[in-house]
Amino acid sequence: MFVLSNFIIGLAKVIDIALTLYMWIIIFRALISWVNPDPYNQIVIFLYRITEPVLGPIRRLLPLRNIGIDFSPIIVILVIIFLKYFLVETMIQLATHL
Repeated sequence: MFVLSNFIIGLAKVIDIALTLYMWIIIFRALISWVNPDPYNQIVIFLYRITEPVLGPIRRLLPLRNIGIDFSPIIVILVIIFLKYFLVETMIQLATHL
């Protein structure tokens, strides 16, 4: 059973790193939105392509679309923090009890 336990812990750590990396990508996208980025820059294109599938649907669901402030990055970051504390920690605790 220790092999399964170690596998679950390893998977939880990889998910934790992926969520942290995606959270930083969301933060960078929010920061570059404060300036007028070059839409043809490869970094800007990458950030928009990797974050828009998550931010777009949340942006459409928010009732505060027309006030000029985009709250979707904040909501996505809160969801990522929830997943890190709930999903990753649950997986680690499950693995330690096996």
